[in-house]
Amino acid sequence: MADVRFEVEGGVAEITLDRPEQLNTFTGAMGSGLSEAYRRCDADDEIRAVILTGAGQAFCAGADMTEAAATFAGSEARSFSAAGTSMPAFRVRKPVIAAVNGHAIGIGLTLALQCDLRLFAREGKYGVVQVRRGVMPDAYSHWTLPRLVGLARAAELLLTGQTFRGDEIEPLGIATRVLPAAEVLPEARRRAHDLAENVAPLSAAVTKRLLWESLSLTPEQVERRETRLHEYLMPRRDAVEGPVAFMEKRTPRFTGSVADDFPEWPED
Repeated sequence: MADVRFEVEGGVAEITLDRPEQLNTFTGAMGSGLSEAYRRCDADDEIRAVILTGAGQAFCAGADMTEAAATFAGSEARSFSAAGTSMPAFRVRKPVIAAVNGHAIGIGLTLALQCDLRLFAREGKYGVVQVRRGVMPDAYSHWTLPRLVGLARAAELLLTGQTFRGDEIEPLGIATRVLPAAEVLPEARRRAHDLAENVAPLSAAVTKRLLWESLSLTPEQVERRETRLHEYLMPRRDAVEGPVAFMEKRTPRFTGSVADDFPEWPED
């Protein structure tokens, strides 16, 4: 996985964008590597939570503009996709935490917006700046951002291309928490290991999928999906193990497999 480092420990996969000398600016190789890493996380039942972070002082400072005039030349190829990755974070059937340890500009920020939880460094600079580079926002940001902050705030971020410091993004609603840079990755690891130890993987997988699609559904459609998914989960062993472990005051031993037991998705 070029430009991407992948490590697994204690049920947590840590994916690191790994071009620190270039502030982890985004390349096609990085997009391919990140897609492969996400697929491995989705398929491997030993992985129960995922962290996405950057090596060095930045998370991802945007597109690689080393050859400035040719930065966006690849968009003319038939294989081009504005997605950046062929597997976005919101498709991974495990909780994904963005440990945004420093600057996240352009696609750096739009990749973080795909994650389920987002921890930002107070010292960083953040912005979806593509309209100031002659192109437009990418990586599903026209879909993720309105879901996170609403249409009016999404318009402010996407149409102006403004950048913000850590303390300024907290009121914008895209950050789960804003922390000193040195605390971002440790806090992400703490949360990820808590998820890996205490959350039923299959429960998290179906909850995540329904959560991300819920804004396009009516209340009645959500109720029907919740009901059918409950009917699928309640007879399973994890629905016994969870209450028993709670009453016995011990860590649960969940055995449901996301790879093998994920339900056929309910449709109207």
